[in-house]
Amino acid sequence: MAGIFNEVFYRPLLNALVVLTGVLPFHDLGLAVILLTILVRFLMFPFSHRPMVAQHKMKMIEPELQKIRERVKEREAQAKETMALYKRHGINPFAGIVSVIFQIPLFLALYWVFSKSGAIDPQSLYSFVALPDGIHTEFLGIFELTERSIVWAAFAGLSQFIHMKLTNHPTSATGAKSDFGKAFSFQMTYGMPFIIFFVSLSFPAAVSVYWTVSNIFSTVHEGFVRRKLRTQNAHEARDRENPSNDQNPAGTAGMPGVH
Repeated sequence: MAGIFNEVFYRPLLNALVVLTGVLPFHDLGLAVILLTILVRFLMFPFSHRPMVAQHKMKMIEPELQKIRERVKEREAQAKETMALYKRHGINPFAGIVSVIFQIPLFLALYWVFSKSGAIDPQSLYSFVALPDGIHTEFLGIFELTERSIVWAAFAGLSQFIHMKLTNHPTSATGAKSDFGKAFSFQMTYGMPFIIFFVSLSFPAAVSVYWTVSNIFSTVHEGFVRRKLRTQNAHEARDRENPSNDQNPAGTAGMPGVH
């Protein structure tokens, strides 16, 4: 299993980092980390986009789900109506499973690559990839990426907080489930950034740079999805309020230029 992880995830990413470092000005490791993170996130976009859209749609139909829970008490019938509601709204509740299965080893490999970026093993490089001479590991001339940095750890925690604030929405559920959901959301929003901060202090700054850039990418992606769905819902609501817009006015069927 370790050999598969090494050959499928770790070595390709390590070699990509070395290639990027070699072609970038001054062989800048910091720029290579940022660029590789963005490239990987774009490659993973098809796997992360659909689950994110499904998640937002599920939050939007929460009032309808709550009505089903209140109206239908029998579990099997409730599940059947819930799945029918998902189908009507084009939601696949299992869309994130494949994404998570694939992303976990990928992101673990990225962590491993960036944590070892200051001491790259030439034996892990492909025969056609050469290790650049004089890799510049001091990002922006200030931060040594091969050492721990409290500043970049703080950036990682702050970017995680901003992302969690944008991601977590108030729940419309009531009762014990609502209380649990609110408590869980509060802990994730305010607790996770501190965890990321302290974990980042245990790794070289390159890992914190990766985490910060990844969070920024996720936050922008989240904002894009929310804006697109909000616009789509506004158009659908307008169409429901004015159904005659899609129909020809009476008496215009024979007029030239009206279809």
